[in-house]
Amino acid sequence: MAILLKLDPEIESRLIAQATAQGTSVEILLKTLVEGLLANSSQPASLTLSHQERAERFSNWVKNHTKSTAPPLSEQAISRENIYTREDEIL
Repeated sequence: MAILLKLDPEIESRLIAQATAQGTSVEILLKTLVEGLLANSSQPASLTLSHQERAERFSNWVKNHTKSTAPPLSEQAISRENIYTREDEIL
């Protein structure tokens, strides 16, 4: 089914920018957004999607989380001695 939707130029440019940032087309982004809105059905969307659609959604989700500005943790912060406390030891 094809649906014609007239958008304000500002909304259209924001939509294009978001699709570009996610590395996908506007059509796929809109389809994903609409499916998300309709996900309140009795069956979870993840059960109705093909393997390819799930993989595509996961890839888009990962791409949205690659822009972290947080510095990486130091070696000391992730060392075994600093992760576990005395309370974690088995008695």
